[in-house]
Amino acid sequence: MSLRIVTMPIESQGIITRDNVTINVSAVAYFKIVDAVKSVIAIENVAAAINQIAQTTLRKVVGQHTLDETLAETDKINLTIRQFLDVATADWGVLVTLVELKDIQLPDSMKRAMARQAEAEREKRAKIIAAEGEALAADQLGVAADIMMAHPVALQLRNLQSLVEIGVDKNTTVVFPSPIMSTIEELGSFMSRERDATNSVAPASSVPATTSRVKARARLTADEPGAQEPTGS
Repeated sequence: MSLRIVTMPIESQGIITRDNVTINVSAVAYFKIVDAVKSVIAIENVAAAINQIAQTTLRKVVGQHTLDETLAETDKINLTIRQFLDVATADWGVLVTLVELKDIQLPDSMKRAMARQAEAEREKRAKIIAAEGEALAADQLGVAADIMMAHPVALQLRNLQSLVEIGVDKNTTVVFPSPIMSTIEELGSFMSRERDATNSVAPASSVPATTSRVKARARLTADEPGAQEPTGS
């Protein structure tokens, strides 16, 4: 009989967790015989006996945990299984040195549900981070607004910088800030007033020119040969 450590695989088996999820779990156990006499006299075929007790212990321990606990607390489950096996095999002259869960297989529906849950959790964290960033940006914008209120020129410079940034992209639509729109409207009103004033002066200046042309034409008619002076009666 060999006294070396024996590696014994525990076959995969379907186990229902505490939250009623069916999973397939396989493990591996390492044991050695510390008392050869007991391993021969106390039990027949000690290796087969350890294999059977390991399977039942694995099912019992994993069934006491939820799916999340089984996935996250494998070290705790491994230790619990080893302790149960040590107690059960102590009378057989066997010492279980290590037990490790090897594979945990989930149903396809559970995999999809966990993927959706993980995606929703990532989206939640992303929204929280974005909200925190907007809050910090709002604080800084408030400070910048106070500075611009104290220095109006800074606001005009910021407007010009916005126009430069818009022009870089060669957009077909340009949105002007409201102060610049007010300036454009005032400029348009000024040009309209100037145009109206010019149109009102033009007809008044055309009247003397017309009178001068009439007088010149009368003098030319009087100087023509054969023109007769009017006679009295």
